[in-house]
Amino acid sequence: MEQATLMFAHEFVRNAYLAGTFIALACGTIGWFVVLRGQVFAGDALSHVAFVGAIAAAVLGLNEQVGLFALTLAFAGGMAALGRRAQADDVVIGIVFAWILGLGVLLLAVLATSSGGGSGITAANTLFGSIYSLSGAASSLAAAITLLVTGFVLVAARPLLLCTLDPELAAVRGVPVRLLGVAFLGALAVVTAESTEAVGALLLLGLIAAPAGAARSLTARPYLGLGLSGLLAMGAMWGGLALSYAIDSLPPSSAIIGLAAAGYAASVAIAGWRRRRGTQWRAQQS
Repeated sequence: MEQATLMFAHEFVRNAYLAGTFIALACGTIGWFVVLRGQVFAGDALSHVAFVGAIAAAVLGLNEQVGLFALTLAFAGGMAALGRRAQADDVVIGIVFAWILGLGVLLLAVLATSSGGGSGITAANTLFGSIYSLSGAASSLAAAITLLVTGFVLVAARPLLLCTLDPELAAVRGVPVRLLGVAFLGALAVVTAESTEAVGALLLLGLIAAPAGAARSLTARPYLGLGLSGLLAMGAMWGGLALSYAIDSLPPSSAIIGLAAAGYAASVAIAGWRRRRGTQWRAQQS
């Protein structure tokens, strides 16, 4: 208790928990549908786009947030336009990866020649995140934006679930399948752009996919899984921040993603144990 009191006496810790809580909630809830819709690698592609967006902003002398949001939203719209029912397939994602990584290499070369050592700092912060460096205003903005995305996911959960499981039936019932797919990728882009500063483009996919994958292993009920995914993501965020504060040499992003991955591994083990137990019970009954 004394350690927790001491930890929250620091403003940078309070800012990190404020932003991190709502970022994790958004990653967990939207991640549930990302996994369910088979769009995990679309999320991975957007995290790479976010990295290049931040570098592009640095080259142009703009605010990092401008590059993050502009490029991720633009590429999310492009993937939605190219994909069937606004759902990017492997070909679309492969094209995005190849193009954006080539652009990223070019921009890094330009930034290195124009800003000296500043390019390394920008790249490192974007790749690995710097949640403890967020100001009070930045943390509040991150919390507000990701809370809006979470609200969108919860409001659209029912039609989005129908579009995911049976798009033909959804279309027959009058659900705007393509428009909802575009909106979903746009929401994923917003979460990616806002979360990159905190968790980092390189590790962000873990916070989107691992809690959702763990929830899917533990329950087949969609709404229970949606809530569980959000809770697991927040647990990884809270635990990771606490661990990184207690261990000076442990980066917060690594601790957060490490706990998310451990949660997924534990859920797979629990699911396997439940299957074996069910098989043994059926064998005894017969």
